[in-house]
Amino acid sequence: MKALLIGGTGTISMAIVRQLALDPQWDVWVLNRGNRNECLPEGVHSIIADIHKEAETAEKLEGMTFDAVCEFVGFRREDVERDYRLFAGRTRQYIYISSASAYHKPAANYIITEGTTLSNPYWQYSRDKIDCEAYLMKQYRENGFPVTIVRPSHTYDERNIPVGVHGNNGSWQVIRRMMEEKTVLIPGDGSSLWTLTFNTDFAKGYIGLMGNRRAVGEAFHITSDEALTWNQVHQTIADALGVQLHPLHVSSDFLAFAGKSFGYDYEGALVGDKSVSVVFDNSKIKRIVPEMHATVRFDQGIRIALDNIMKHPELQRADPDFDRFTDRVVDAVETARKTFL
Repeated sequence: MKALLIGGTGTISMAIVRQLALDPQWDVWVLNRGNRNECLPEGVHSIIADIHKEAETAEKLEGMTFDAVCEFVGFRREDVERDYRLFAGRTRQYIYISSASAYHKPAANYIITEGTTLSNPYWQYSRDKIDCEAYLMKQYRENGFPVTIVRPSHTYDERNIPVGVHGNNGSWQVIRRMMEEKTVLIPGDGSSLWTLTFNTDFAKGYIGLMGNRRAVGEAFHITSDEALTWNQVHQTIADALGVQLHPLHVSSDFLAFAGKSFGYDYEGALVGDKSVSVVFDNSKIKRIVPEMHATVRFDQGIRIALDNIMKHPELQRADPDFDRFTDRVVDAVETARKTFL
Protein backbone atom coordinates (compact mmCIF):
# COMPACT_ATOMS: atom_id res chain seq x y z
CA MET A 1 0.00 0.00 0.00
CA LYS A 2 1.14 3.53 -0.77
CA ALA A 3 0.97 6.35 1.76
CA LEU A 4 1.67 10.06 1.35
CA LEU A 5 2.39 12.10 4.47
CA ILE A 6 2.14 15.87 4.10
CA GLY A 7 4.70 17.17 6.59
CA GLY A 8 6.26 14.05 8.04
CA THR A 9 8.95 15.48 10.34
CA GLY A 10 6.92 16.89 13.24
CA THR A 11 6.31 15.54 16.73
CA ILE A 12 3.41 13.35 15.64
CA SER A 13 4.22 12.61 12.03
CA MET A 14 7.86 11.60 12.55
CA ALA A 15 6.85 8.73 14.84
CA ILE A 16 4.36 7.56 12.23
CA VAL A 17 6.94 7.72 9.42
CA ARG A 18 9.47 5.78 11.47
CA GLN A 19 7.03 3.00 12.27
CA LEU A 20 5.64 2.83 8.73
CA ALA A 21 9.17 2.59 7.32
CA LEU A 22 9.60 -0.70 9.20
CA ASP A 23 6.40 -2.18 7.77
CA PRO A 24 7.00 -3.89 4.39
CA GLN A 25 3.35 -3.52 3.38
CA TRP A 26 3.67 0.28 3.19
CA ASP A 27 5.41 2.28 0.47
CA VAL A 28 6.02 5.57 2.28
CA TRP A 29 6.19 9.00 0.62
CA VAL A 30 6.68 12.35 2.35
CA LEU A 31 5.79 15.72 0.84
CA ASN A 32 7.34 18.80 2.44
CA ARG A 33 9.83 21.61 1.79
CA GLY A 34 12.77 19.37 2.70
CA ASN A 35 13.99 21.38 5.68
CA ARG A 36 14.40 18.40 8.02
CA ASN A 37 14.41 15.43 5.70
CA GLU A 38 17.80 14.25 6.92
CA CYS A 39 15.82 12.80 9.85
CA LEU A 40 13.74 10.55 7.60
CA PRO A 41 14.37 6.79 7.79
CA GLU A 42 16.00 4.91 4.96
CA GLY A 43 13.60 3.85 2.25
CA VAL A 44 11.19 6.77 2.62
CA HIS A 45 10.57 8.63 -0.66
CA SER A 46 10.70 12.42 -0.59
CA ILE A 47 8.70 14.88 -2.69
CA ILE A 48 10.09 18.40 -2.25
CA ALA A 49 7.26 20.89 -2.64
CA ASP A 50 5.44 23.60 -0.73
CA ILE A 51 1.90 22.29 -0.26
CA HIS A 52 0.65 25.88 -0.10
CA LYS A 53 1.73 26.31 -3.72
CA GLU A 54 -1.03 24.25 -5.25
CA ALA A 55 0.06 24.33 -8.90
CA GLU A 56 3.63 23.30 -8.03
CA THR A 57 2.36 20.49 -5.81
CA ALA A 58 -0.11 19.25 -8.42
CA GLU A 59 2.72 19.05 -10.94
CA LYS A 60 4.90 17.03 -8.54
CA LEU A 61 1.99 14.63 -7.89
CA GLU A 62 1.02 14.17 -11.53
CA GLY A 63 -0.09 10.60 -12.20
CA MET A 64 0.27 9.45 -8.59
CA THR A 65 -2.45 7.79 -6.52
CA PHE A 66 -2.40 6.68 -2.89
CA ASP A 67 -4.07 4.33 -0.49
CA ALA A 68 -3.77 6.94 2.26
CA VAL A 69 -3.00 10.66 2.25
CA CYS A 70 -2.10 11.93 5.72
CA GLU A 71 -2.40 15.68 6.33
CA PHE A 72 -0.43 17.10 9.28
CA VAL A 73 -0.12 20.78 8.32
CA GLY A 74 -3.72 21.75 7.54
CA PHE A 75 -4.87 24.50 9.88
CA ARG A 76 -7.48 26.54 7.99
CA ARG A 77 -10.41 25.97 5.66
CA GLU A 78 -8.37 26.98 2.60
CA ASP A 79 -5.84 24.23 3.39
CA VAL A 80 -8.39 21.42 3.28
CA GLU A 81 -10.20 22.96 0.29
CA ARG A 82 -6.87 22.79 -1.55
CA ASP A 83 -6.35 19.19 -0.45
CA TYR A 84 -9.78 18.24 -1.71
CA ARG A 85 -8.91 19.64 -5.12
CA LEU A 86 -5.56 17.84 -5.11
CA PHE A 87 -6.65 14.42 -3.83
CA ALA A 88 -10.32 13.84 -4.64
CA GLY A 89 -10.37 10.69 -6.75
CA ARG A 90 -6.67 10.05 -6.09
CA THR A 91 -6.73 8.43 -2.64
CA ARG A 92 -8.70 5.70 -0.91
CA GLN A 93 -8.43 7.56 2.39
CA TYR A 94 -7.62 11.10 3.50
CA ILE A 95 -6.66 11.38 7.19
CA TYR A 96 -6.89 14.86 8.70
CA ILE A 97 -5.15 15.84 11.93
CA SER A 98 -7.53 18.01 13.91
CA SER A 99 -7.16 18.71 17.65
CA ALA A 100 -8.73 17.61 20.92
CA SER A 101 -8.74 21.30 21.86
CA ALA A 102 -11.76 21.53 19.54
CA TYR A 103 -13.93 19.77 22.13
CA HIS A 104 -16.39 21.93 24.05
CA LYS A 105 -14.79 24.40 26.49
CA PRO A 106 -15.71 24.42 29.25
CA ALA A 107 -16.61 20.76 29.03
CA ALA A 108 -19.99 19.63 30.35
CA ASN A 109 -18.28 16.39 31.40
CA TYR A 110 -14.57 15.93 31.99
CA ILE A 111 -14.72 12.50 30.29
CA ILE A 112 -14.39 13.21 26.58
CA THR A 113 -15.77 10.99 23.82
CA GLU A 114 -15.81 11.57 20.08
CA GLY A 115 -19.45 12.58 20.52
CA THR A 116 -18.54 15.52 22.77
CA THR A 117 -19.66 18.78 21.14
CA LEU A 118 -17.03 20.72 19.22
CA SER A 119 -16.91 24.32 20.45
CA ASN A 120 -14.09 26.50 21.76
CA PRO A 121 -14.89 30.21 22.13
CA TYR A 122 -11.41 30.97 23.55
CA TRP A 123 -9.05 29.79 20.79
CA GLN A 124 -9.13 30.63 17.09
CA TYR A 125 -6.81 27.70 16.35
CA SER A 126 -9.46 25.31 17.65
CA ARG A 127 -12.29 27.03 15.80
CA ASP A 128 -10.32 26.78 12.57
CA LYS A 129 -9.86 23.04 13.14
CA ILE A 130 -13.62 22.68 13.73
CA ASP A 131 -14.26 24.53 10.47
CA CYS A 132 -11.87 22.20 8.61
CA GLU A 133 -13.63 19.16 10.03
CA ALA A 134 -17.03 20.51 8.99
CA TYR A 135 -15.86 21.09 5.43
CA LEU A 136 -14.29 17.65 5.09
CA MET A 137 -17.31 15.81 6.50
CA LYS A 138 -19.53 17.75 4.11
CA GLN A 139 -17.39 16.50 1.22
CA TYR A 140 -17.68 12.97 2.60
CA ARG A 141 -21.47 13.14 2.87
CA GLU A 142 -22.10 14.87 -0.44
CA ASN A 143 -19.25 13.65 -2.66
CA GLY A 144 -17.91 10.49 -1.04
CA PHE A 145 -14.52 11.99 -0.18
CA PRO A 146 -13.00 9.25 2.06
CA VAL A 147 -12.04 11.32 5.10
CA THR A 148 -10.97 10.15 8.56
CA ILE A 149 -10.61 12.74 11.34
CA VAL A 150 -7.98 12.27 14.07
CA ARG A 151 -7.90 14.50 17.16
CA PRO A 152 -4.62 14.35 19.11
CA SER A 153 -4.39 15.83 22.57
CA HIS A 154 -1.05 16.86 24.10
CA THR A 155 1.49 14.64 22.32
CA TYR A 156 5.22 14.94 22.99
CA ASP A 157 8.43 13.21 21.89
CA GLU A 158 12.10 12.92 22.76
CA ARG A 159 12.68 16.51 21.60
CA ASN A 160 10.35 18.37 23.97
CA ILE A 161 9.04 18.39 27.53
CA PRO A 162 5.36 19.20 28.19
CA VAL A 163 4.80 21.90 30.81
CA GLY A 164 1.81 24.02 31.73
CA VAL A 165 3.16 27.47 30.81
CA HIS A 166 6.04 28.26 28.47
CA GLY A 167 7.19 30.89 25.98
CA ASN A 168 7.64 30.98 22.23
CA ASN A 169 10.82 28.88 22.31
CA GLY A 170 9.23 25.88 23.98
CA SER A 171 9.78 24.38 27.40
CA TRP A 172 13.58 24.49 27.81
CA GLN A 173 13.54 27.73 29.82
CA VAL A 174 11.12 26.12 32.28
CA ILE A 175 13.42 23.09 32.60
CA ARG A 176 16.37 25.41 33.12
CA ARG A 177 14.52 27.27 35.85
CA MET A 178 13.78 23.95 37.55
CA MET A 179 17.46 22.97 37.40
CA GLU A 180 18.39 26.35 38.90
CA GLU A 181 15.66 25.81 41.54
CA LYS A 182 13.83 28.97 40.52
CA THR A 183 10.08 29.42 40.68
CA VAL A 184 8.04 27.90 37.85
CA LEU A 185 4.46 28.77 36.94
CA ILE A 186 1.64 26.25 37.21
CA PRO A 187 -1.80 27.29 35.91
CA GLY A 188 -4.67 27.39 38.41
CA ASP A 189 -4.18 25.40 41.57
CA GLY A 190 -2.52 22.61 39.58
CA SER A 191 -5.28 20.11 40.28
CA SER A 192 -6.93 20.00 36.83
CA LEU A 193 -6.42 16.71 35.01
CA TRP A 194 -4.43 16.52 31.80
CA THR A 195 -3.54 13.73 29.38
CA LEU A 196 -0.07 13.42 27.87
CA THR A 197 0.80 10.93 25.13
CA PHE A 198 4.24 9.89 23.89
CA ASN A 199 4.37 10.08 20.10
CA THR A 200 5.25 6.41 19.56
CA ASP A 201 2.04 5.44 21.36
CA PHE A 202 -0.01 7.85 19.27
CA ALA A 203 1.52 6.37 16.11
CA LYS A 204 0.20 2.89 16.96
CA GLY A 205 -3.39 4.07 16.88
CA TYR A 206 -2.91 6.29 13.85
CA ILE A 207 -1.29 3.59 11.71
CA GLY A 208 -4.07 1.20 12.69
CA LEU A 209 -6.53 3.59 11.04
CA MET A 210 -4.57 3.77 7.78
CA GLY A 211 -6.17 1.65 5.10
CA ASN A 212 -8.92 0.72 7.56
CA ARG A 213 -12.28 0.98 5.80
CA ARG A 214 -14.12 1.12 9.15
CA ALA A 215 -12.37 4.42 9.84
CA VAL A 216 -13.68 6.27 6.77
CA GLY A 217 -16.29 8.88 7.62
CA GLU A 218 -15.41 8.70 11.32
CA ALA A 219 -13.56 10.82 13.90
CA PHE A 220 -11.21 9.47 16.57
CA HIS A 221 -9.06 10.84 19.34
CA ILE A 222 -5.90 8.94 20.17
CA THR A 223 -4.40 9.47 23.62
CA SER A 224 -2.88 7.72 26.59
CA ASP A 225 -5.25 6.49 29.30
CA GLU A 226 -3.02 8.07 31.96
CA ALA A 227 -4.43 11.28 33.45
CA LEU A 228 -2.24 13.48 35.67
CA THR A 229 -2.75 16.78 37.47
CA TRP A 230 -0.50 19.66 36.46
CA ASN A 231 1.07 19.40 39.91
CA GLN A 232 1.92 15.76 39.20
CA VAL A 233 3.27 16.63 35.74
CA HIS A 234 5.69 19.23 37.11
CA GLN A 235 6.68 17.11 40.11
CA THR A 236 7.46 14.18 37.80
CA ILE A 237 9.74 16.41 35.73
CA ALA A 238 11.47 17.75 38.84
CA ASP A 239 11.96 14.20 40.13
CA ALA A 240 13.53 13.17 36.84
CA LEU A 241 15.88 16.18 37.08
CA GLY A 242 16.69 15.36 40.69
CA VAL A 243 15.71 18.83 41.94
CA GLN A 244 13.20 20.33 44.33
CA LEU A 245 10.15 21.86 42.66
CA HIS A 246 9.35 25.51 43.48
CA PRO A 247 5.86 26.07 42.05
CA LEU A 248 3.78 29.23 41.91
CA HIS A 249 0.10 28.63 41.22
CA VAL A 250 -1.43 31.44 39.18
CA SER A 251 -4.93 31.68 37.73
CA SER A 252 -5.18 31.07 34.00
CA ASP A 253 -7.19 34.28 33.61
CA PHE A 254 -4.38 36.33 35.15
CA LEU A 255 -1.76 34.60 33.00
CA ALA A 256 -3.86 35.27 29.90
CA PHE A 257 -4.09 38.97 30.83
CA ALA A 258 -0.42 39.34 31.76
CA GLY A 259 0.81 37.35 28.78
CA LYS A 260 -0.66 39.78 26.24
CA SER A 261 2.11 42.32 26.83
CA PHE A 262 4.66 39.63 25.93
CA GLY A 263 2.72 38.41 22.88
CA TYR A 264 1.58 35.14 24.50
CA ASP A 265 -1.88 33.77 23.66
CA TYR A 266 -2.61 32.11 26.98
CA GLU A 267 -6.33 32.71 26.59
CA GLY A 268 -6.35 30.02 23.92
CA ALA A 269 -3.62 27.75 25.26
CA LEU A 270 -4.70 27.89 28.91
CA VAL A 271 -8.28 29.16 29.34
CA GLY A 272 -9.37 27.39 26.17
CA ASP A 273 -7.35 24.23 26.70
CA LYS A 274 -4.92 23.31 29.50
CA SER A 275 -6.89 24.73 32.42
CA VAL A 276 -9.83 22.42 31.72
CA SER A 277 -9.76 18.87 33.10
CA VAL A 278 -9.91 16.31 30.30
CA VAL A 279 -9.89 12.54 30.49
CA PHE A 280 -10.36 10.72 27.20
CA ASP A 281 -12.53 7.69 26.60
CA ASN A 282 -10.46 5.77 24.03
CA SER A 283 -12.88 2.90 23.56
CA LYS A 284 -13.72 3.89 19.98
CA ILE A 285 -10.14 3.77 18.67
CA LYS A 286 -9.58 0.52 20.58
CA ARG A 287 -12.58 -1.09 18.89
CA ILE A 288 -11.25 -0.18 15.44
CA VAL A 289 -7.57 -0.73 16.31
CA PRO A 290 -7.40 -3.50 18.97
CA GLU A 291 -3.61 -3.21 19.25
CA MET A 292 -3.89 0.41 20.45
CA HIS A 293 -2.51 0.52 23.97
CA ALA A 294 -0.28 3.29 25.29
CA THR A 295 2.75 1.70 26.94
CA VAL A 296 5.02 4.69 27.70
CA ARG A 297 4.13 6.08 31.13
CA PHE A 298 4.72 9.80 31.62
CA ASP A 299 7.58 9.26 34.07
CA GLN A 300 9.24 7.03 31.45
CA GLY A 301 8.62 9.40 28.54
CA ILE A 302 10.03 12.35 30.47
CA ARG A 303 13.26 10.51 31.19
CA ILE A 304 13.59 9.56 27.53
CA ALA A 305 13.07 13.19 26.50
CA LEU A 306 15.37 14.69 29.14
CA ASP A 307 18.16 12.24 28.30
CA ASN A 308 17.91 13.18 24.62
CA ILE A 309 17.63 16.93 25.20
CA MET A 310 20.65 17.00 27.51
CA LYS A 311 22.71 15.30 24.81
CA HIS A 312 21.64 17.78 22.11
CA PRO A 313 22.42 21.45 22.88
CA GLU A 314 20.48 22.54 19.79
CA LEU A 315 17.29 21.47 21.59
CA GLN A 316 18.12 23.72 24.55
CA ARG A 317 16.56 26.92 23.20
CA ALA A 318 17.03 29.77 25.63
CA ASP A 319 14.07 32.11 26.09
CA PRO A 320 15.05 35.24 28.06
CA ASP A 321 11.71 36.90 27.29
CA PHE A 322 9.83 34.08 29.02
CA ASP A 323 12.28 34.28 31.92
CA ARG A 324 11.44 37.98 32.32
CA PHE A 325 7.73 37.24 32.04
CA THR A 326 7.93 34.59 34.76
CA ASP A 327 9.87 36.87 37.08
CA ARG A 328 7.35 39.68 36.56
CA VAL A 329 4.45 37.36 37.37
CA VAL A 330 6.25 36.14 40.50
CA ASP A 331 6.88 39.75 41.57
CA ALA A 332 3.26 40.73 40.90
CA VAL A 333 1.92 37.86 43.00
CA GLU A 334 4.34 38.60 45.84
CA THR A 335 3.34 42.28 45.78
CA ALA A 336 -0.32 41.36 45.90
CA ARG A 337 0.28 39.05 48.86
CA LYS A 338 2.09 41.81 50.79
CA THR A 339 -0.97 44.06 50.59
CA PHE A 340 -2.74 41.63 52.90
CA LEU A 341 -0.01 41.46 55.51
